[in-house]
Amino acid sequence: MQPPHDHAHHHHHHHRPETGGRLLWLATGLTLGYAGVEAGVGWWAGSLALVADAGHMVNDAAALALAAVAAWLARRPASARHSYGFGRAEFLAALVNSLGLLALVAWIAVSAIQRLRDPQPVVGEAVSLAAAAGLAINVLVAWLLSHGERNLNTRAALLHVLGDLLGSVAALLSGVVIAFTAWTPIDPLLSLGIGALVLTSSLRLLREALHGLMEGTPFTVAPEEVGRALATVPGVASVHDLHIWSVAPEQTLLSAHLVVRDLRQWETVLDACHTLLAERFGIQHATLQPEPMTRTVRWLDAPHHPRHQSR
Repeated sequence: MQPPHDHAHHHHHHHRPETGGRLLWLATGLTLGYAGVEAGVGWWAGSLALVADAGHMVNDAAALALAAVAAWLARRPASARHSYGFGRAEFLAALVNSLGLLALVAWIAVSAIQRLRDPQPVVGEAVSLAAAAGLAINVLVAWLLSHGERNLNTRAALLHVLGDLLGSVAALLSGVVIAFTAWTPIDPLLSLGIGALVLTSSLRLLREALHGLMEGTPFTVAPEEVGRALATVPGVASVHDLHIWSVAPEQTLLSAHLVVRDLRQWETVLDACHTLLAERFGIQHATLQPEPMTRTVRWLDAPHHPRHQSR
């Protein structure tokens, strides 16, 4: 009689510290507070770079608040209806943040092109002072986030802040150039440059968020390598129906069928497999199904169902 499959989850749940959420809320308050100041000065001074930077800071504040909510949801325990918990909220937060960044880039591009066609007067000195203060705020927020918990969610928020930090640098440079040369096209040109940088980071973030939501194999894990490693465990003849996915950015799951040479040695084989997965690949939650060598197995040749033979 074939033994049932074994989960052997090795329940190492990652309890996120409360300090991470508090840092996100503090960063949200700092960012949103100064965004209002910068928007007012930018509007008065006629600087698109400064107004764009303020808009980016508002977007940052929303991203930080969303990250804080997602962090709170991810800490909630699993339930009968949500047996894996709420870690996937972090993928959703990253998705919304990346879409918000793309919308901001589109607005900056349209506004910058309009400014290049119809240049507007800019008060360079006021722009420089406001941008310098905004730069200091962004440096402080980036420091807070970099010293907190690091995951896809907080990294998404940090990308927002770093992009805004570059925006403050651009606004500062724009104000200095205009104050000394009165060359106003520098303002929309720098805005376009910052928009291109933000576009690159937001597309990368969008790709990772969609990949996680579609239950793709984490980019840090090579399925073929995992399959080959399992097939080398003593007692394992081959591996098939291998699946690797994430329910949260730091929680990777695996399921696989193992053809075992001697089912009486299954407990030993199982322990060796879980030790291998945890120590070499950082996979703590694996469901492994044993199958006897005498059983006829219909191998699947699709890329997502690789067959791994031991040597």
